[in-house]
Amino acid sequence: MGYRTLIRDHRGLLGIAFLAMFTSSLGQSFFIGLFQVPITARLGLSAGQFGMAYAVVTLIAGFIVLRIGPSIDWVPPRRFALAILGGLLSGMLLLTLTPWWWTALLGLGLVRLCGQGMMPHLGNTLAGREFTTLRGRALGLVSMGIMLGEIALPPLMAALLVWLGWRELWWLFALTLGVLWVPLLLRGAWPKAPGTRPTRGQRRDGPRPFRDKRFWQLLPLLMILPITMTGLFIYQARMTEDLGSSLSVYALALTGMGLAKLPGALLGGRWVDRLGPVRMAQCYLLPFALALLLALTAGGNLGVWALMVGGGLAIGSQESIATSLLVKLWGAEYLGTLRATLSACMVFATGLAPALLGVALDLGADFTLILAGMLAFLVTGWALAQGVLASPEARGI
Repeated sequence: MGYRTLIRDHRGLLGIAFLAMFTSSLGQSFFIGLFQVPITARLGLSAGQFGMAYAVVTLIAGFIVLRIGPSIDWVPPRRFALAILGGLLSGMLLLTLTPWWWTALLGLGLVRLCGQGMMPHLGNTLAGREFTTLRGRALGLVSMGIMLGEIALPPLMAALLVWLGWRELWWLFALTLGVLWVPLLLRGAWPKAPGTRPTRGQRRDGPRPFRDKRFWQLLPLLMILPITMTGLFIYQARMTEDLGSSLSVYALALTGMGLAKLPGALLGGRWVDRLGPVRMAQCYLLPFALALLLALTAGGNLGVWALMVGGGLAIGSQESIATSLLVKLWGAEYLGTLRATLSACMVFATGLAPALLGVALDLGADFTLILAGMLAFLVTGWALAQGVLASPEARGI
C-alpha cells in the first residue's frame, strides 16, 4: 500500500494529526523569531533579557509536557486536542492584549507549551499509535505539517506585515486555525483513548523511561539533531563567518534544508515500513555526519549548504524513526508516556544547547571546533545506541 492509498483510506485521522503538526508552527522558534523585535518591545525587555526569558519559559514548558503529556494515553484525543488548542489561543491573546509584562510572558509560555510541546505530541502520538503496518508512512506524512509551516509561513508573514501589524497578524492566524479546527473537532475521525486513567495513589502501569537503561542509551542518538541544529540556527552569523561563507548563502541554504526535509520524510517513512525502525535508526544520521565532515574539510559556501541539506534529510526522517522505535521497544499502548518523555527531553535540549555553545564561543572556540565537537557527539551517540539496537527486543527475536 502506497501513500496515495493511505491518504484515501485514512484521510480523516491523517488530517487531524497533520493539522496538529502545522498548528505547532505558532510555538516554534522559527515563527516566534519572525516577531522577536516587537515581542521584545511588548515585554519591555532587552534582547538579552528576552533570550533569558525565552529559555526559562521553554524549560518550564518542557517540565509541564513531561507531567501532562502522558495523559493522552487515557484522555480522549478529541478532548486533549480541545484543551491544548484552548491553551494555545489563550496564550496568543495574553501575549498580544494584556497590559502587564508578566501576563504577556505567561502568554508566551502557553504558546511555547501548547505549540512547540503539545501539538507535535498529539500529532505524532495519534499517527504512531493508530497505524500498525503503515506507521512509518503515516508518521512521514504527518511530519510534513511542520515542514509546510517552515516553508510557507515566513514569506507569507513577511508579505502580510506590509499591511498588518504583528498583533493583527497573530489574531488573523488564530482565526484561521479556529476555522480549520472546528470541523475536525465536530466531525473528525477521532479514535478512543487506549487506556483508563490511574486512580489517585495507584502506580501507573507501563514503561518508566527515566528508570530504563535502554532509554538512556538511545537518548543521545535521538538528541543529536535537536541539539546541533539549534546551535547552527542560533549562531548562524558566527558559523558563516568562521566557515568563510555569508548570511545570504545561509538564507538560501535554509530554504534548501526545508526542501530536503520532504524527501527525508517520505522516503524515511517508506523505508521504516520496509526495513524497520531499528535498521533506519542505525543509518539515518549518515547524511548529517557526511555534511559535518564536508563542512570541516571544505568549509565555505559548500560547507554551509552541506550542513543545511544533510541536516534537512536527517530531520525529515527522524520523527517516523523515533516514534516507530519507541513502539518497537515498548509497545503502542503507552506511546503517550514515551513521546511525552522524549518531547520534554527535546525541549530541554533546545533550551540548553544555545547556552552551552555560547559559553564555548565566548571562550574563544572557533566554529570549526564546535562542528568537530558535534561530529564527536554524533559518533558517541550512535555507538551508545548500538547495544539497544542489536538487542533481541529490538530485532524482534
